[in-house]
Amino acid sequence: MTHMAGRDTGHVVHMREDPRSLPTELRPYLAELVRRTRTVCGPHLVSVLAVGSLALGDYRHGRSDVDVTVVVEPALPGPALHDLAGALAHPQLACPAAGLELVVYGTDFVRRPSGAAGYLLNLNTGPLLPHRADVEAARSPAFWYVIDRSVAHQTGLTLFGRPAREVVAAPDRPDLLAAIRASVREHSDGEGHLADNRVLNGCRSVVFCRTGRWTAKRTAAREVALAEGEFRPLIEAAVRSFERPRSAALPLPTAEVRAFLAWVRARVDQTARAAGA
Repeated sequence: MTHMAGRDTGHVVHMREDPRSLPTELRPYLAELVRRTRTVCGPHLVSVLAVGSLALGDYRHGRSDVDVTVVVEPALPGPALHDLAGALAHPQLACPAAGLELVVYGTDFVRRPSGAAGYLLNLNTGPLLPHRADVEAARSPAFWYVIDRSVAHQTGLTLFGRPAREVVAAPDRPDLLAAIRASVREHSDGEGHLADNRVLNGCRSVVFCRTGRWTAKRTAAREVALAEGEFRPLIEAAVRSFERPRSAALPLPTAEVRAFLAWVRARVDQTARAAGA
């Protein structure tokens, strides 16, 4: 297989990652995303990494977003961020998934552990996502980005350039556990999140606290359901809902979701306190 790192292959982009590890529905889209990112960033581009559900092997077409981390040299010209947001915006580049969540970092920030958001550009776009192109990292809740960088360091798929572990530092454990606590609080509030996703993210947080590794949501759900019989019916219902498109998500009992997330929060808080977070 031809690697595309370090040279221009013209109109045809050959993904560095083994294509069999990427969903068939996304391969042309990701190849074009990489091509456009290379065109805009030029020699300042260091890496393009698939993170999130793609990296964890849990992508669900029609339900999941495409999560991508881009790493660039700090010398990237300022207008390039605006140009990149325009080049990748849906529908100019039609996103076949629910949406694209793409974050650009400078190497000077991302190579060191941090509990900050720290991005140069946060782009949300796609058929089911409100468009957002934000360059004000200090105004954003940091926890989403800390968790994503942890996933990237652990299992990020390299689409272009240097491997994830060489360019993205793992957050320090106290910072990461503080981010997980904030994530659980966000999902406990529930606003703007599907109930099944709130439950499955809770499962994934608990499994991380127990093992120190990120797993696919459905894998984490199976582990928690087996260990915690009290919550098994709710978790199994959340998995069934997660396997449907977003528009066809199943309703889950509000009181049971809240009780489960309160339990999750207690487990995460306990782990965070023990680690000094």
